[in-house]
Amino acid sequence: HPKTPLFRVVVSITTNYMELTVSHAEKHLGQFCSLLASYTRKTGKLRDQADMLVRQLNDFSNTDDPELRTCLKNLGEDMAMVQDYRQPEVRERLEIKVVTPLKAYGDIVENKRVSLHTWKRTHCRFHTVIIRQNTDSSLTHTRIIPLLFGFQAEENAQKATNNAHRSTRQLEETISDFQRQKLEDIKRIFTDFITVEMVFHAKALEVYTHTFQNLDSMDIDKDLEVRHTHTFQNLDSIFSFLYKTSRSSILQRQRGVEEEEEDEEEEDASLHTHVHTHIQIAV
Repeated sequence: HPKTPLFRVVVSITTNYMELTVSHAEKHLGQFCSLLASYTRKTGKLRDQADMLVRQLNDFSNTDDPELRTCLKNLGEDMAMVQDYRQPEVRERLEIKVVTPLKAYGDIVENKRVSLHTWKRTHCRFHTVIIRQNTDSSLTHTRIIPLLFGFQAEENAQKATNNAHRSTRQLEETISDFQRQKLEDIKRIFTDFITVEMVFHAKALEVYTHTFQNLDSMDIDKDLEVRHTHTFQNLDSIFSFLYKTSRSSILQRQRGVEEEEEDEEEEDASLHTHVHTHIQIAV
């Protein structure tokens, strides 16, 4: 009965339970929304970093090592393909299926708070009527008041009681529906989240399996042999050039020495002829 202390205890417990349910949802769903929104943004930023890595791989793949060049080229192409999968994962799946439904709970929780506030005001009016009815009943017994006045007070109290019970049932149904909807939404949201992650990682695993096989099949010895051959060919060319240059220089110096010796012999012969001529004249 609404006049009993037990009824007031039940109302207090019901009120606390409803407020706790709404506050719990507001706190934890808000945190989920914030964390998953941050997760989505950071996942999107991975695309930018991966694109930079792909460009660096392409630049580095311009090398003389054929095996390394092929493997790095394939690695860059596969990483670019994975990032193409990441784009719809972020914008079309995580944002729409996970973050947006959680954001909607801000308005949902606010509406439940309004309903709870309305219910509390109804019960405040109900308790006011009950207290007044109790006061009027006391006056009816202690004073000479028409019986109709007592009937009217009792009727008002009964209406207030009916309104309070009806609003309580409605709010209980509302909170119960809210609780069920919250559980269903949490189940669906995180199921979608895991599904999105599984689809992306399954595609990434497929592509990276191919990438791993390419890297694993890279023949390092072949590249070393090619580089060794290329290096020694260059060294042979350098040594040949140096040899030719040195030989040419030596020949030039030899020719210079021979020319100098010929010049000296000519000078000696000329001097000998000149001296012999002077001797004959003197005789």
